[in-house]
Amino acid sequence: MVTIPQLWMPIVVGAVLVFVVSALMHMVLTYHRKDYKQLPDEAANLEPLRQAGLSPGLYTFPYCHNAKEMNTPEFAERYRKGPVGFLTVLPNAQPNLGKFLGQWFGYCLLVSIFAAYLAGRTLGIGVPYLTVFRVVGTAAFMAFGLGEVVNSIWRGMPWGNTCRALFDGFVYALMMAGAFGWLWPR
Repeated sequence: MVTIPQLWMPIVVGAVLVFVVSALMHMVLTYHRKDYKQLPDEAANLEPLRQAGLSPGLYTFPYCHNAKEMNTPEFAERYRKGPVGFLTVLPNAQPNLGKFLGQWFGYCLLVSIFAAYLAGRTLGIGVPYLTVFRVVGTAAFMAFGLGEVVNSIWRGMPWGNTCRALFDGFVYALMMAGAFGWLWPR
């Protein structure tokens, strides 16, 4: 068994590698530009939303108060007429990239800590690089990649977006696994 304090170096290096690689992937590669679409006639369509005074949160439409209402013909007609969707409303301000990047690095560190915990409980000191790589890589991919599948299943995110996120998660998992395999206690 390997303890978390023994793994502080691969934890930090793994999180930093993922953070740097993710920044490079999003700034240099352009495949994430397909993730979002512009709202048609944006100005005209945003005005009613402004007037509604929406507070930050996740909205669904048409909205249903309970299962009984969902089974009514009136509610079925609302679905048929559309649109049907989800709307995420953020606070009215320019996005704070520093905050987002800080939260992303915190998440990378959290994934790295949990991967270290799992590897430390299942592997001993001196195990081969590839063994560490497989365990940490699998755990990291589950955290960075597989969670996105839920958004396509339940929230209607296009599967193309999810495939790009799975690719990102795979690359991040490789980076973290490599750091752990390289810095694993011998």
